Parts: sequence; structure tokens; C-alpha cells
Amino acid sequence: MTDREIATRTAAETEAVGESLAASLTATDVVYLVGDLGAGKTTLARGLARGLGAQTREVASPTFALLNEYAAGAGAAPIVLRHLDLYRLADDPKDLAVLGLPDALAGAPVCVEWPGEAIRRLLPPTWEVTIRREEDGDTRTIRIRIRARRG
Repeated sequence: MTDREIATRTAAETEAVGESLAASLTATDVVYLVGDLGAGKTTLARGLARGLGAQTREVASPTFALLNEYAAGAGAAPIVLRHLDLYRLADDPKDLAVLGLPDALAGAPVCVEWPGEAIRRLLPPTWEVTIRREEDGDTRTIRIRIRARRG
């Protein structure tokens, strides 16, 4: 699934795109979710989490928390997805490096909402998903591009 464009009309369809993409992810993959406010980035992230086996429906944008982790089940279940939102962070590599993000995010796929240049230097994308809300307000055009495979 590379360089594809998909049109969706409902949140369920957008989630299904995320679920489908999840089947192609590895533990070292980084997915950038790009789009305006309300485009459907978090909805797609919900599909990613579900497709990776997360046992939660409570996938929300981590705008204030910065990072949410979704596990395969209760207790000591493995983390299946790390969900990062950089909307409120300055786009300075030093700020992100101080947070130790590359090390903190190791071991599970990562999806990043609002990726800026700073995170691109620290944690380049494997996949870039651009979501555009069309003029009718319901349709989303989702473009999925593979950037680089990780080792």
C-alpha cells in the first residue's frame, strides 16, 4: 500500500483506512498524520490502534498529554501503538531532544499528528498520510505514501 489515494465519507470509513494500513506496519515504523484541524487524523489513528490489536476504543488526540500509548490488553500487555501530537510544541529540535522522544518511542509503531521539521530530523517518517477535508464537509481524501523502510 504505497502512494494511494482513498476517498472516505464517514468516520468508520476513515478508521477502516487506518486499520488497513496497520497490517503493513512494523514495530519500527513511524506514521505522520498530516491535515488541518478536523481533517480526521485522530480518527485514522483510532483505526491504526484497532488494526494493531489495541484493546481500547478510547483513542483521543494527545494534544495536552503529548503522548498516548495503546496496549493489546490489560495489565502488562505490550504497547501496540504510540500516538504523539506535536500541535502545541515549538518546532525546535532541542525541545524534542530534551524530551528524549526517539528513545521513548522505540519498540512500537508511532503515529505523529502535526509533525514539524524538528521531529522530521529526529524521527523521520516511514509513512506519510495526508488527510484533506473536501468542500462538501463529509468527504476526506486520504493520501498514503511510503517514505522509507526501517531496519
